[in-house]
Amino acid sequence: MTTRDQVLDAARDVARHLALDALDRDRANAEPFAEAELLRKAGLPSVLLPTSTGGAGLPWSVALEVVREIARTDGSIAQLIAYHYVNAHNLVWVADDAGRARWGVPSVEDQWLWGDAVNPVDPDLQLRRDGADWVLSGTKNFSTGASVGDVTLVGGVTDEGQDLLVVVPREAPGFVKNGDWDNLGQRLSASGSVRFEDVRVAPDAVLGSASASGAFGSLVTPSIQAAFGHFYLGVTRGALEAASEYTRTTSRPWLLSDVERAVEDPYVLATYGRLVARLRAAEALGRSVGESLSQAHERGADLTWAERGEVAEEIAALKVVSSDLAIEATSAIYEVTGARASANKHGFDRFWRNVRTHTLHDPVQYKAREVGNHFLTGAHPDFTLYT
Repeated sequence: MTTRDQVLDAARDVARHLALDALDRDRANAEPFAEAELLRKAGLPSVLLPTSTGGAGLPWSVALEVVREIARTDGSIAQLIAYHYVNAHNLVWVADDAGRARWGVPSVEDQWLWGDAVNPVDPDLQLRRDGADWVLSGTKNFSTGASVGDVTLVGGVTDEGQDLLVVVPREAPGFVKNGDWDNLGQRLSASGSVRFEDVRVAPDAVLGSASASGAFGSLVTPSIQAAFGHFYLGVTRGALEAASEYTRTTSRPWLLSDVERAVEDPYVLATYGRLVARLRAAEALGRSVGESLSQAHERGADLTWAERGEVAEEIAALKVVSSDLAIEATSAIYEVTGARASANKHGFDRFWRNVRTHTLHDPVQYKAREVGNHFLTGAHPDFTLYT
């Protein structure tokens, strides 16, 4: 039986392996096939999948910890596994028993990674009938994990306006991965655009509709937002850990400091102290979010919209504080390491580039507005793929 401790040990082993050449891989900007295989060999993809499929059936709190541990050394691969957890969990939120077995069993046996092509700000992908099958067509400009995942979760709209989630294998004819992800950060997150050129979708590849799955199915949004928060927490801790090692071993005290070592400078100490104190508070909120989200999943079909809304607001609060802290801390590390730390050979900028890129996924001000509106009026936002 797989336990939380075993999973976290595996995640830490993956993180240590990724740390060995994190900067070189970041600069290479290649598709993360080797990194994806590392996740598979560690058994991390099946952590959340139900025991009925052979999965570990562990709670969401554990999956979020996995994301946070890997983000300490490699933000791109943390994003890859975070999105996988959400995509594959539609087997629980949306699929029926037959769909869960059809796709869940091989997912566990071969430790499949799930990519996605669901981004709601892009034009909708079209699903049209052709006999018993569907035919999928269109383009998505942002598709994390599709190029290296074993399957991709795709959101399409039928001629009748029904939204459906379908599963497309990586090698399906007409499924084109454009390999055009070339952004400031998250360079190995496999987030380029994809095109579907009349891809055939068999009936057993249709999972269902998130919008028709009630409050439980709508947990897709709080879950991905919780993963974002833990991703930012992990990158922040990783940046502070990397900076602290440099401060201890390499930084020089400022000539006006009247101290012999950088670790004795009161301003350096105070800067670290404030950042670490805020991080510890944010991590405590992250643990609370993990428990709340796990409890919501345990409710299953009995979950009410009001209960779902309360969980979503706690997660929105985590998103606000973790985003703000991550952006500030990954820049502030230069203030406590010194000018020489800006040399490209150290690569400390990758922490800031990663969180700056990913925090643009959806504007954090809208999450702050949700939290404020809930505090003042008790309101919960309507379900969308961002709320």
